[in-house]
Amino acid sequence: MGLSQGYGPVDEDDAIALVRSALDQGVRLLDTAMSYGQGHNERLLARAIAGRRDEVTLATKFGIVRTGDGVHLDGRPEHVRGHCEESLSRLGVDALDLYYLHRVDPEIPVAETLGAMADLVREGKVRNLGLSEVTPGQLEQAVAVHPVAAVQFEWSLLWRDPELDLVPAARRLGVGLVPYSPLGRGLLTATLTPETAPESAFRRDDPRFRGDELDANLRQARRLHALAAELGCTAGQLALAWLLAQGEDVVPIPGTRNLARLAENIAAADLALSTSDLRSLDGTTWAGDRRSFAVPATTRRV
Repeated sequence: MGLSQGYGPVDEDDAIALVRSALDQGVRLLDTAMSYGQGHNERLLARAIAGRRDEVTLATKFGIVRTGDGVHLDGRPEHVRGHCEESLSRLGVDALDLYYLHRVDPEIPVAETLGAMADLVREGKVRNLGLSEVTPGQLEQAVAVHPVAAVQFEWSLLWRDPELDLVPAARRLGVGLVPYSPLGRGLLTATLTPETAPESAFRRDDPRFRGDELDANLRQARRLHALAAELGCTAGQLALAWLLAQGEDVVPIPGTRNLARLAENIAAADLALSTSDLRSLDGTTWAGDRRSFAVPATTRRV
């Protein structure tokens, strides 16, 4: 997403070089969405993976529609095929490896949307289905219609509420876990300051990045940095290694726009944490509640 919106402008050639470098270093899962830059990100990935489609597990999402009028949700069954075919065209591929409902449309039962998505699997346009930002109950309803391969949601040291309900529900149902923002929107890299934290629109409206909550979280980030230094790694690598240690069914999707950060993130997969290290990280406390801003407002139906 960060290559197309939310964190400032990016040179397209640099973005393509970044994606190709990720593939060169063994990254195989690429995650995008029709809403990222209103289709720009899918077109960007099409250029990046040209000639290398067989190396990629390609995931995209539908259901969040960005227009000049704002952000809207669309899970209407009759629109699912159109959204998918538009994504296939922008990505320049014949089939998607993983197709997510980005957000549940509050006016459409999730089972109805999943039913239309299942038709795409039967037709060979999609290989696996996923859901993003759902409740355990919605996940149950969806799985009753068609197998769900993955559920995407925010999970990191900064936000651990999913461990109370969604994570155990997904494991009971055999659904893989795909945490987004695994670096806490940059906070867990311990590189943000009170001045730089609000620069991104994806942090500015987040209560964890304002006032006393931000001050408390920056102090905690400094502690994370100190622990990482003791282990000979970066704070971001430590945060990713903690998440990977939560289970083999956990596949985080860290985003970056920087080649050096890309290599750093990839190296986190080789970092083994001891029981003592994990205990220390489990004891950290972070401030703020993401739920007040997490779901886009529906200003009108589409």
